[in-house]
Formats: sequence, structure tokens, C-alpha cells
Amino acid sequence: MSDANESTAIKGLPENYRRLLEPGEVYVPLVPQDGVLEVTTRSVAYGMLFCAIFSMAAAYLALRVGQGIEAAIPISILAIGISRFYLRRSTILENVIITSIGANSGHVVAGAVFTIPALYMLAGTPGSGVPYPHLWQVVVVSFLGGCLGILFLIPLRHNFMVDNHGVFPWPEATATAEILASGESVGDQAKVLAGAAVLGIAYDGVSSLFRGMSETITLKYAWVGSKLRDQYMAFNFLNNAATMSIGYIIGLRYSAVIAAGSILSTFVLVPMIHAIGQYAPVALPPGLVPIAQMSPELIFKNYVRIIGIGAIAGAGIMGVLAGMPAMIKSIGKNLAGLKSAEPAAAGPVPRVARTLSNAFVAVGLLVFCLAAFLFFSFGVGMHNAFFAAAVGTAVVMAIAFLFAPVAARAIATIGTNPISGMTMLTLIITGVVMLKLGFGGGVGMFITLMVGGVVCTALSASGALATDLKIGHWIGATPARQLGLKFLGTFVAALFTGLAMWVLSHQGFGTAAVPAPQASAMREILDGIFGTTAMPLRWFLFALGVVLSLVLRMVELPALGFALGMYLPISVNTPLFLGGILSWIVNRKGAGDTDAAAKARENRGILVASGLMAGGGIMGVIASFFKIWWKDGFPLLSQVQVDGALGEWLAIVAMTALSIFVVVYSRAAKE
Repeated sequence: MSDANESTAIKGLPENYRRLLEPGEVYVPLVPQDGVLEVTTRSVAYGMLFCAIFSMAAAYLALRVGQGIEAAIPISILAIGISRFYLRRSTILENVIITSIGANSGHVVAGAVFTIPALYMLAGTPGSGVPYPHLWQVVVVSFLGGCLGILFLIPLRHNFMVDNHGVFPWPEATATAEILASGESVGDQAKVLAGAAVLGIAYDGVSSLFRGMSETITLKYAWVGSKLRDQYMAFNFLNNAATMSIGYIIGLRYSAVIAAGSILSTFVLVPMIHAIGQYAPVALPPGLVPIAQMSPELIFKNYVRIIGIGAIAGAGIMGVLAGMPAMIKSIGKNLAGLKSAEPAAAGPVPRVARTLSNAFVAVGLLVFCLAAFLFFSFGVGMHNAFFAAAVGTAVVMAIAFLFAPVAARAIATIGTNPISGMTMLTLIITGVVMLKLGFGGGVGMFITLMVGGVVCTALSASGALATDLKIGHWIGATPARQLGLKFLGTFVAALFTGLAMWVLSHQGFGTAAVPAPQASAMREILDGIFGTTAMPLRWFLFALGVVLSLVLRMVELPALGFALGMYLPISVNTPLFLGGILSWIVNRKGAGDTDAAAKARENRGILVASGLMAGGGIMGVIASFFKIWWKDGFPLLSQVQVDGALGEWLAIVAMTALSIFVVVYSRAAKE
């Protein structure tokens, strides 16, 4: 089909694409006809490229800030923009395929960051007995989990997409589908996104890799910082464009909640613990020296951070308990939906209804069971443990079967996947089972986290797949092609997520450099189940965090966001809060503003923030890679690195300039 014909035929999504259909009404997608290019070398290659790039960026940001990124929207914009460089513009179906493959980055990372870093943390703990995970093990866990999530959702495709047309709001799918359908009008947005990504790479590269300015602003050269530190209130501000951009995207309210958690930790709990604990003559575990000899950062690490971990765990568990009635109801609906299969057609099946058969799903699940059994038998360090491997495989299958479709329904309804609580539940069940089977200590924790990693990725994958299938259903993609390429995208995402984690592990998970908050909570839960760190004070602090999360729930504050703020260093949350403030400045409406002008500013601001976030995330992985070999910076640049007062003032000026640019450039957007 020619470009002219396509632009004539495609004028926007059908009027009934989101509403309930009238009796006898049939939804006709945007591209119902055959012959439109869909799976091409271009679409598959760019999908894999974007999948690799966003996998590394998302892994870095999720482990650094505790917030994942949704890659579908920026990838869809880039897919449209890149096609302008070709004589033949990409068709809308090619762009759907690019977006579908690339979006695997988000769900694989979301599944992996909850469990895999905990393996590295435990392996680095003396006496834990947990073997150090190999790169191939991380890749296999992520790939197996992603494939399982896809397989369990295939039989429900017709129920979700056709039978329930117009029932769910599909927030993320709606935004992405609108972008893909807008076609030509997105070309300039792609330029903004790409330009912001280059700026993010440059900015974070200067601070973190080339060290042309301070990576952390402490204000100690401005008198304020040193005076605060004298009172055991250590103010730090991470000079990082990617972190600031995440705050912009999540908005002022949620970033303020996270910052409030940091304020409580840094300006209340740390000085309070020092004021009381300085009179203790001995070290209080898990601290190794008396509190009187500790810096504010050490008090935070040894005591306050554990309260934050307990709050994260409490928020996750309460989220599961609060959502359990809805989950049970959802499971019932999903089981009923399995009976709703593709209707048997008298003639050839229309292209937009072709999917992978139930026979394919059955064979795929058998292959998965065999692969998981072999992996748990020989790939996790257990010997002569075939029964334990079989039990682990059965646990994975049972929990994923019940909750993977629940995750998809949650994405369809509210756009949020409650995988944290369900992953905690998986770890508790698996850990107890391993102990009953006699596999305690390091081996038991290792296989428990491997099982949790597979389940967590499966839950995340099912939610992301539901979004992709809905986009394809509205626009007119071929379901079988989307589904087949999801396996390819899952492998690419698993590979590059594993690489990013391997690189970041050299900086130390659970440290100020790579906090990995969710995985830290998972590690503490396993410590409690397997009894590897029996420290009374440690569990007292953990319990305090759980109680705090309950209080936050009672006063209807976002407990998980506040808990993340308590756990993460204030250096991470200060730029996050700045991003939220910038978002509020850009999006506030003036007296003479029209709705169209406000929407244009909002769209450009999100594009700029998304670009800075993606570019900065990639630079974070690159910088971590180089720091493995050059811990003190590049040899040729070590003599010209800027530090001290000059480096900090340059960082203050640079962050101020970047903030002004984001506000001015975003507010200059035209209707």
C-alpha cells in the first residue's frame, strides 16, 4: 500500500474503540484490510534495538530510584519519528510491532529488579552460603518468567479484547494507541524526545563519567550543609538529570510523598537515634561500632534504612490483603474467560483474529515445565534435589496461573500492576516449602529467589502483553504475529537486563550507589524465613517499619511511596522532588490559558522528561561499566576532574540551568 493511500485511509481511531458496543455492533479496527506491511526487517530490528536500550535504562533507574519506566509511549514516538528518514514511511502496523517488541524492556526489568539484586546482596554477605549468581542464570530466570506470562494470557486474548470490548479503561494502551494513530503529528515530538535523550546522556555523562562537576551537591561550601551535618542532618542532592526527570513524570504529589519519607529519615530519625544512642557504650547490631562514632550516613545505613525496608514490606503485604477480594473475583472471571475461545469460522480466519492456538500454548507450557525443572535441578546449585525442583516448578505454575491474568486485569483497569505484594507472597510460600523439604540456608534462599524471579517476571509480562494486544486490537495488528515476536522481545530484554544488572552489581546492590529498594525488602523477608541473620534489634526496627506502613494506610497516604522515600538516600529523593516541582510549574494553568495550550505544554514536558530519563539511564549503565575498570575515573582525565567547591558550584549552576530549560522550553509549546 502506498503512503498516500494509507494516509487517506487512516484518519484516527474508530469512534467506538473504547465504548461498549451496541447489540449486533461489531468493532472494525483502524486497519482491517490485508496487505499493509507489518512484520518487516525494519520493524523487528528497531523493536529489538529499542528493547535493548530501554532495558538497560529501565534497570538502572529502577535500581537507583525504585521507580520503573513505561517504555511503550516513548518507543511509539521514536518509531514514528525514525520513519521520516526513509523514502518509504513505516506503516502504522510496523510501528505497532516496533512498540510491541520494545515494550518488553519494561516488564522484564520490573520482574527482575524485585528479586535478582537480592541474590547479589545475599551472595556478598559473609556466611550466607548463597552462591554468586551467574549472568546466564539471571537471563534464564527473566526469559522463563516472561514466556510463562505470555503463555498464560494467550487463551484469554479473546475474552479480554473482544468479549470485554469497552469494559476496561486501559489507560496506558489508550495513550499509546492515540500516539500511533496520530501518525504525522508525532514527527516533531520524536525530535524533542531524541534531543532530550542526547541532552540527558551529555549531562549525566559530564557529572558521573567525566566528572566535570560534582555528582552530589552537599551545600557544605555554602555553609548551610556543614551546619546541618553538625546536627546530624546530612543534606545531599544527586546531580542527575535522569532522577530529576522521573520526579517530573510521577508528578508533584507522589514525588512529595517520597521526599517526605526521606525528610523523616534524614532530619528526624537519624539525629534522634544519634541523640539517644550516643550514650550506648557498645555497638548495637547490626552496627559494628558505637553510635557515637557513626556518621549520619552510617546511622542511616545501619538503622533507619531497616525501618524503611520494613515499611516497604508492610505496604506490599497490606496491598495484597486489601486487594485480595478483588483478586479472588478476578481469578473467577479469568477462569470463566478461559471458556470464551475464538469462535470457529466457516471460512478463512480474518487476519485481525489470527492468534496462536491452544495446542501451541499446551506444548509451550510443557516445554516451560521441562526447562524450569531442569534449571531448578541443575542450574541453581542443588544436587540430588529433583523433588525440590519439581515442587519449585509446581509453585511457579500454580501462582502464575492464578495471578498472571489478575495482573493483566489490573493493568486494564487502573494501569498499575500489583506485583510487589504478590512476589512477597510467592517468596514466603516458596521459602516455607523449601524449609519443609530440608533445603535451608544459602541453597534454600537461592532457589526461593529464583522461583520468585520467574513468577514476578511472569506477572509483569502478562500485564504488559495485555496492553500490547489491546493496542493491536484497536489498530488492527495480527495477534499471532504480535504474540510470536513477544518471545523474541522477551529474550532481548532478558539478555540486556542481565547485562545491566551484572554491571551495576559491581557498585554493590543495597548501597547508596545502587539502593535496589524492593529487592532489599525481599532479602529481609528471606532472612526472616531462613533465620540467617538473627539480630533482635534488626527485627525490632523492621517491625517498626511495618507498623509505620499500617499507620500510613490508616491515614490514607501512599504507604509504599513514603516507605521508598525512607529507604532511599535523601540524595536520590531531592532531585526527584525537584522534578515534581518543575512538573507543577509547567502544568499550572494561567488566567488566559486554553485547554489546548495546557495540553500542549503537558505533552512537551513529558517528552522532554522521558528523553532525559532514557538518555540519563543509558549513561548510568555506561558509566557503571567503565567504573569497573577505572574506579577513579579515566586515566587521561584524572588530572582535570573538577571537585571541591568549584565542582559543587558548577553542579548547582548546571542543575539550575537544566531546570530553567525544562520549564521554559515546555511552557513555550504551541497549541
